[in-house]
Amino acid sequence: MNKHKTYFNWSTGKDSALALYHLLKDERFSVEELITTINSHYNRVSMHGLRKELLVAQTDALNIPASIIELPEMPSMEIYEQKMLETVSRLKSKGFTHSAFGDIFLEDLKRYREKQLAKRNIKTVFPLWKRDTKELLNEFLDLGFKTIVVCANSKYFDEDFVGTVIDKNFIDNLPKDVDPCGENGEFHTFCFDGPIFNNPIPFKIGEKVYREYDAPKTDGSICEGDKYGVWYCDLMPT
Repeated sequence: MNKHKTYFNWSTGKDSALALYHLLKDERFSVEELITTINSHYNRVSMHGLRKELLVAQTDALNIPASIIELPEMPSMEIYEQKMLETVSRLKSKGFTHSAFGDIFLEDLKRYREKQLAKRNIKTVFPLWKRDTKELLNEFLDLGFKTIVVCANSKYFDEDFVGTVIDKNFIDNLPKDVDPCGENGEFHTFCFDGPIFNNPIPFKIGEKVYREYDAPKTDGSICEGDKYGVWYCDLMPT
């Protein structure tokens, strides 16, 4: 059987890791490249704030070819889409037919991805789609994955929360209106060990930083007012 040549949109977090785990076991797909967006101003993973060095250590441990999409500090939607289009065009020319994501239930985001990729005749794959997020997190831990919280929305959490390694007690201690997987953007993680890695990724915990941003003007936003705050835990390679 000819497998679909697939690239995976790697975010460095737990949902990406679990989705990739399932995709690698699916005989219909051949995962041959990982792509990740980087904030070129800070040299860190977009959204998560993870250092590029740890991303590289992570993808090296996955032993899958990886590429980086560099974005400016505050990219417009036009710049973002142009950068993504350039990457998709390159991958299409190399014979890729499918693009995979770790999304779970955000319908608008799924439709956006499908619409954008359909322009280049790339099909989308969502290995975790519509699964119960509490079950997903428990499965993630049962499989032996390990992950640490690297950033969190200050609406729900204070600085003590970032830098937490997720365990079985994690769900029980979450605020009741926070998704167990942080699928609404409540928090993001760095996956540093598990069955898909050749070795654990070593790191040490650095300083914790609070930053404020302009709130997105979207329906259903978890942000209140014109600004929202994020706590970051800086992880450093060792």
